Amino acid sequence: MTRDARKPDTEAEETGTGETESTEGTDTVERARLIAAWHGSERVLASGRAAETLRERLARLTADAPATYDLDDWADSYGNDNGIVGALERRTAETLGMEAAAFFPTGTMAQQVALRCWAGRMGSTAVAAHPLSHLEVHERAAYAQVSGLRMVHPTRAPRLPTPEEIYDLEEPFGTLALELPLRDAGFVLPEWEELKATVAAARDRDAVIHFDGARLWECGPHFGRSLPEIATLADSVYVSFYKSLDGLSGAALAGPENVIEEARAWRHRYGGQLFQQWPAALSALAGLDRELPRLPRYAAHAKVVAQALADGLAEAGVPWFRIHPEVPHTHQFQVWLPVPADTLNEAGARHAEKTRTTLFREWFTPTGAIPPGLSMTEVTVATSALKWTPEDVRTAVTEWWRLIP
Repeated sequence: MTRDARKPDTEAEETGTGETESTEGTDTVERARLIAAWHGSERVLASGRAAETLRERLARLTADAPATYDLDDWADSYGNDNGIVGALERRTAETLGMEAAAFFPTGTMAQQVALRCWAGRMGSTAVAAHPLSHLEVHERAAYAQVSGLRMVHPTRAPRLPTPEEIYDLEEPFGTLALELPLRDAGFVLPEWEELKATVAAARDRDAVIHFDGARLWECGPHFGRSLPEIATLADSVYVSFYKSLDGLSGAALAGPENVIEEARAWRHRYGGQLFQQWPAALSALAGLDRELPRLPRYAAHAKVVAQALADGLAEAGVPWFRIHPEVPHTHQFQVWLPVPADTLNEAGARHAEKTRTTLFREWFTPTGAIPPGLSMTEVTVATSALKWTPEDVRTAVTEWWRLIP
């Protein structure tokens, strides 16, 4: 069950919590077994929605719906302002402290439209962004192929760029795009004062700021700031409704009213003016109601889980491992082991079948400038993990590791 973690990651491959669950390169029978093992688990540490049937997902949406929105209202038609999509847009703008927001079927479309709008206003096709950003790694170079933009990289270090790196960038750029958190580097964030200084450096260079905030919802605890304080550092921000918030799909682009008005025109041109989007909008509103208030608790417990995993792996005699970051910046982090992904996934399936416990989700085999033989998984701490004590985690790690030959 191996997967190259550097292959293009489409939005359809990610679950409601933002954890990647790919079928690419995976044996169908083996994957069906793994999903069945997850589905049959009574205790789950690392969250993910891949092990959920259509009936179960529909039942959850039906249960959430009455408390989320007036079900006697009409279904939306092309996202009309007076319906549920308009309500979601207004609530998103208010939650982020922005003037306006527009709903998009995908984050990839929202990002490309944002960059296109700013390029026209700034008179520059150059975008400064990290080489590990979603724009570069997971959108098939859409910024270049679709929008005719080009990317410049302030840094290649596995972190957000520093103010000094922004000042030292050798060529001009019209937009600085910052992914918060930087997922492929380990869901990492800078400190608050450094983020403010980086934004100020870009403004000193006459650039606008766009936040790739697919997971911006979960950044508040690390920064110690409210969502409006974080979002309004930027000129525009994209947020996802299925990463962190457990929605079905969809995203929003928020920013100044005149920019969002133009974005709506480009959304239509890009094919994003869907006839009806009420299921996605309904699930997004439910996520704002239910999951958004819980994220600080998830982030706090992620620190407990990360430490317990480190202790458990050490106690189990694992020869080498890494939890990254050691103290998670959000409710998501990476675990690295020097064992083939196939072996780890097989152990995970056997452990779940034997104990009805899911410790980790899918392991990947990364490629690139790293020693061969390493595997990585992403751990998302959500509601199911809150019941786990450090002792529970350590015990499960020991049971799981015994199944690895």
